Amino acid sequence: MVARHETHPGNAAAAGPAEFRAAVESMRRASLRPEVFCEEMPAPQRIAPWSSALSGDVTVDEEDLGTGRLILLHDPAGNDAWDGTFRCVAYARADIDPELGSDPMLAAVGWSWLVEALDAHGAGHHAASGTVTCVTTESFGGMADEAGTAQVEIRASWTPDVDEDGGLDMSAHVEAWGELMCTAVGLPPVPEGVTAIPSRRGQRGT
Repeated sequence: MVARHETHPGNAAAAGPAEFRAAVESMRRASLRPEVFCEEMPAPQRIAPWSSALSGDVTVDEEDLGTGRLILLHDPAGNDAWDGTFRCVAYARADIDPELGSDPMLAAVGWSWLVEALDAHGAGHHAASGTVTCVTTESFGGMADEAGTAQVEIRASWTPDVDEDGGLDMSAHVEAWGELMCTAVGLPPVPEGVTAIPSRRGQRGT
């Protein structure tokens, strides 16, 4: 995967309990579409004892179409609100056609993009929650000639399922997040039977 093997203060990429370190390492094994540029970033330090984070951009023909973040949280003591010891927090934002932004069903469709991506990649999970926000901008007066714009933002969290030994393979969850970003910007899905080429560091689309 394109994630850079760097350690930032607070993201504990090279520290923490063994199950957390293994989960972070599995994030780096994810295969993302070549349009997705992904790298590690500093993770929030106050939400959980251990955390690691990725940032991602979807770029085609040197044009940035969407962006996102994925954060893995870990609390060995467990968290009642999570119903587990791990929690994924994801964010995706994409520019969309202004006409699509006025569709009253867009929010529900945006949430289905996440659910379907998790299911398609076999990313077992439970206790999912989140929001979908659609923002449209229209110009008036002296700016009336400027075209309208629209964006969709998906913010979500879910508890990834662990195996019988409490281990967590995060690769499927990272791949689902990558697909969510690609779907949000309108890229067609990879045909069935075709494997996405793993992204390389610095790759910015095709």
